[in-house]
Amino acid sequence: MQQAQQQQQQQQQRPSPADIYGPLFSAVQVGRIFPDGKTFVDAVPKRAPDAIMADYARVAPRTPDALRAFVLENFTVPGVNDRGADDLRSHIRNLWPMLVRQPAPVATGSSALPMTAPYVVPGGRFREIYYWDSYFTMLGLAVDGQQPLIESMLADFTDTIERYGHIPNGMRTYYLSRSQPPFFALMLDLSKDDDPALAARRLAALKREYAYWMKGANCLDASGACERVVRMPDGTLLNRYWDDRALPRDESYAEDLITAKEDPSRPAETLYRHLRAGAESGWDYSSRWLSDPQRLASIRTTDIVPVDLNSLMLIMEEAIAKRSAAAGDQATAAEFTRLAAKRKAALNRYFWVAKEGRYADWDRTTRSPTPRVSAAMFYPLFAGAASPQQAAAVAATTRRTLLAPGGVRTTPLRTGQQWDAPNGWAPLQWVAIAGFDKSGQPDLAREIAKRWIDTVATTYGETGKMLEKYDVDERKPGGGGEYPTQDGFGWTNGVASAILEKYGAALK
Repeated sequence: MQQAQQQQQQQQQRPSPADIYGPLFSAVQVGRIFPDGKTFVDAVPKRAPDAIMADYARVAPRTPDALRAFVLENFTVPGVNDRGADDLRSHIRNLWPMLVRQPAPVATGSSALPMTAPYVVPGGRFREIYYWDSYFTMLGLAVDGQQPLIESMLADFTDTIERYGHIPNGMRTYYLSRSQPPFFALMLDLSKDDDPALAARRLAALKREYAYWMKGANCLDASGACERVVRMPDGTLLNRYWDDRALPRDESYAEDLITAKEDPSRPAETLYRHLRAGAESGWDYSSRWLSDPQRLASIRTTDIVPVDLNSLMLIMEEAIAKRSAAAGDQATAAEFTRLAAKRKAALNRYFWVAKEGRYADWDRTTRSPTPRVSAAMFYPLFAGAASPQQAAAVAATTRRTLLAPGGVRTTPLRTGQQWDAPNGWAPLQWVAIAGFDKSGQPDLAREIAKRWIDTVATTYGETGKMLEKYDVDERKPGGGGEYPTQDGFGWTNGVASAILEKYGAALK
């Protein structure tokens, strides 16, 4: 009886958070660091309370932001930073249905393009399906039990190529004059439908997309470029980003008018074409395309032969060769095998900068690689075009210039453009991870994966959102560009699920 009374007294005498944390408790509650007064009192310390209080006395955070940061560093706070990678995966699986859209009749006068099957949108302001976003979204659908959605999105894209001759930037009329980085060949590899008739239809669509990108070969003149095709000094035909129209973008009309006025030295139509080509690249915008990294009006996208686009074209040529061989068309298989070999040689002839250990874009004006270091250098590794020695050199350059605490930066330059530092983007993380993994640099691939998932999980824990882009230097929401950071978010969800599936417990 006496022992039971002693136990009861001990339980009654257990200190409360106010007792344990004293001045810290008072500062958090009186300062309303969290809207609900119950939040902090339910928090779990990450280490011994005495050690926390000793650090609190030493650091003495004086502002609300500093105090909040101290608390989040030292406590697991319910509903704030208590969501880990496991919960992240569950959250993504629950998000997929929210991002699915059903085909619907298009109203007269609407900018929407008709769709034939269900599809996944990125989220936020992006209410329609987008081209290159969808590949990275599909990576997550493939490991999250959403195979029917992959097949229906492939049906949409196949139908779109048959209807328009290419996959537009996004499914809106104002996007029809351009495409985006061509990932259709890689999307097809995610299909599990082995129907021969469907395979033939998809191969025909893939060849038609290739013809779209190579159409300019028929109008090359002394300038050495037409539409999306450029002739290199040795006669090899490579590709660049382009847009069939030279007008302000419908979706950024006012912005383009302002940008054109900032450079009266050249025709506005020339600048509009460069802006539109930059939008086709997906990197809208980046110092990759700028003569002056701090001035968007210095953009000159069509003067640059991009390493990422030509790596993807290599993948497309190899895919057409492989699928043609499987269909019994040996002549086409041989032709595209030859084209792929020629492009692969050109990638290493024109884009490889040995003394800097990196791949670069190629400048048609200077007839040399550009000085801009960027995450585009991962693409030849992703396409299997780099030797083990080149991959090792790119890995060293990456660690020196692009690897950040929260993943890989898009470029090392801070310009205010969203495809520059300090931003990191899900698709480029995946290209880096897959590229290093397949080219003999698995440790760096795993390190990038871990840092990126930490960024996504930390930000999700603090905001409850999956975001379009992230600041990988400070592991927080990204910024810059023409519009606010969007949440949703298709390709971030897809890449996060793919990484967690690939590495699993190794990231915990």
